[in-house]
Amino acid sequence: MSYPGYPPTGYPPFPGYPPVGQESSFPPPGQYPYPSGFPPMGGGAYPAAPGGGYPGAGGYPAPGGYAGAPQPGAPPSYPVGGFPGGQMPSQYPGGQTPYSSQINTESFSSYPIFSPASLDNSSEPAAMTQGTQGTIRPAANFDAMRDAEILRKAMKGFGTDEQAIVDVVSARSNDQRQKIKAAFKTMYGKDLIKDLKSELSGNMEELILALFMPTTYYDAWSLRNAMKGAGTQERVLIEILCTRSNREIQDIVRCYQSEFGRDLEKDIRSDTSGHFERLLVSMCQGNRDENQNVNHQMAQEDAQRLYQAGEGKLGTDESCFNMILATRSFPQLRATMEAYSRVANRDLLSSVGREFSGNVESGLKAILQCALNRQAFFAERLYCAMKGAGTDDSTLVRIVVTRSEIDLVQIKQMFSQMYQKTLGTMIASDTSGDYRKLLLAIVGQ
Repeated sequence: MSYPGYPPTGYPPFPGYPPVGQESSFPPPGQYPYPSGFPPMGGGAYPAAPGGGYPGAGGYPAPGGYAGAPQPGAPPSYPVGGFPGGQMPSQYPGGQTPYSSQINTESFSSYPIFSPASLDNSSEPAAMTQGTQGTIRPAANFDAMRDAEILRKAMKGFGTDEQAIVDVVSARSNDQRQKIKAAFKTMYGKDLIKDLKSELSGNMEELILALFMPTTYYDAWSLRNAMKGAGTQERVLIEILCTRSNREIQDIVRCYQSEFGRDLEKDIRSDTSGHFERLLVSMCQGNRDENQNVNHQMAQEDAQRLYQAGEGKLGTDESCFNMILATRSFPQLRATMEAYSRVANRDLLSSVGREFSGNVESGLKAILQCALNRQAFFAERLYCAMKGAGTDDSTLVRIVVTRSEIDLVQIKQMFSQMYQKTLGTMIASDTSGDYRKLLLAIVGQ
C-alpha cells in the first residue's frame, strides 16, 4: 500500500495527532493544575524511529470512488463531513479499495476524504467534527471517588493489580481521568501520578502517564522533550506543529511558557535551521485560515504559483511553498492539489518530494496528507511504528492515546483496508503483558 509520490526510502512524515477537543476545559496561562510527578524532561523520551518509509507511487480510487464524487471536469465538491453517515464504504466500484489503484491526476476530488476530526467541544468549525468517532467515550454514571478508591486498592500492599488499573483507565475520558486524579489527592493526600510511577515501569508506565496528562500539556511536554538535551526529535515537532488547529497551537504555546518558563518559538529557532525552521515558526503562530469554504479561483492561482516556484523553474522558491501551505485551510489545500495536478500533470505530493528533502519535505508532506485524509495518515504511521524488527512504542502510544476520543474507529477501518489486517492484531503481535492489555482495551479489541 502506498501514498502517491512518497519516496521509497526515509522515515514517513506522518507523526500522529495529539489529542484535540478539550480546549474549553483548559485553564488560562499560569493556572495549569498539573500534578508533580510527571516524567523528568531529561534524556529524550522518544526513541529513534525505525527506518523504512513509503513505497513507490500508488493511489486512491478512480473518480466516482464514493457516493457523490464529482466526475472529471466538473467543479469539485469536497465532503468536509466525510462519508455519508460517517461510514467508509466497505468496497469501491470495481472492487477497488483506497490506495490500491494508480493515482488519477485528473481529479483529486475522487480521494476518500474524511473530515479533520475533533471532539464536540473542539474549537474547530462544527462541519469538521462530523463523521468521526473515538473508541473511548465518557463513562456513564461516572464516580471519581469510587474510581480513585479502586486505583488505591490496586496499588496498596504487596504487588499491583494491573488489571484493575486497566479496567478503570481504559474506560474513562481524559476529562474524567483529571477528576479521578483530583479525587485521589483529596481522599488520600497523595499524588496519583507518583503512586502509579512507583508501581509501573517501561512502556506500561509511559502509556499510563500519557493517558493521565491533560491533552494540551501532553503536547507541550512532548515538544519540550523533543528539544531538550542533545539532538532534536524533528518528527515530534512536525507531528504536533504541522497538524493542530489554531486554538490548539495557541494553547500549546501558552502552556509551554507557563509550565516550562520558556518561549516555544525561541526554542524552535535554537534547535532547527533553514527552511525547516521557517516552516515550524510559521506553524507555531496558529494563524492558518480555518474558513471551510473553498475559493476555486484562488486554488487555481495557488497551483500555478506553486508550479512556477518548483517544477516550472530551475531551483525552488521555498518561501512560496511555505506561504501557501502554512496559511491556506485544509479544504482549500485539497482544491489546490486538484488544480495542481491539472497544471503540472503531477500530484503536488510528488512535486514536494522532487523539490525538497529532509525535514522540510517531511513537514510539507505532513500538512498536505492531513488535508487529504487524516485517518489514512494515522493508519500508516501506526503501521510503520510496528512493522519490521522492533517497535516505535512512543509513536504507538502517542497516536493511540491522542486519537482514542476523536477518530480511532475510522483509523482502524482505514488500517484494515490498507493492510488487510486489523490494528488490534498487529498491536497484539508487537506488544506484551499489561501494556498490550491496555492498548487493546483502548483500541476496542
